[in-house]
Amino acid sequence: MSRELSHRIKNIFAVIGGLISLSSRQRPETKAFSDELRDRLAALGRAHEFASPHSDGLRPALEASKLHGLLREILRPYPALSDGRIMIAGDDVAIDDRGATPLALAFHESATNAAKYGALSTPEGRIEIRSRLVGENLLIEWIERGGPRLSGPPAAIGFGTRLMEMSVVKQLDGRIERSRNPDGLSFTLTLQPSRLVRN
Repeated sequence: MSRELSHRIKNIFAVIGGLISLSSRQRPETKAFSDELRDRLAALGRAHEFASPHSDGLRPALEASKLHGLLREILRPYPALSDGRIMIAGDDVAIDDRGATPLALAFHESATNAAKYGALSTPEGRIEIRSRLVGENLLIEWIERGGPRLSGPPAAIGFGTRLMEMSVVKQLDGRIERSRNPDGLSFTLTLQPSRLVRN
């Protein structure tokens, strides 16, 4: 029954994606917004696929619902991952749909921003994602290097930043600490591993 429900949810994602595409064709001036919305929906779909029930034959390919597997799945569309310019290392923890959806949104937004303005916008740019358990907390560090040089604070708080706050702080009861170094953007998420799984 869980697999059937999961299949129906995937169909809903497909229908919504189709509606966005249809609407965007009828209103070409909304194409940029529609593309971003479709990308976010695709990230949620990948998170759902990652965390949903599967047969035993498929489960190993999805890395047994661990944080690093989710990160690789969310970042898979970026060539920098297969090129070795995105590194994922450190302590790995269990994750299911409770943690997968908000983290998928947070890391999708971070990767999108890095591709537009940060480390992934240059051929030599790199991203390191390091996770480590410290006491009862999980720290996930995102470190960009080799992107365009940054100077001063951002001109405005963007939608991606607000979406990360909603996902990490409001949904997972975590914290975000950001820093802007000349070499690139960095942030650290502090979470309780127990908030990433239902049981």
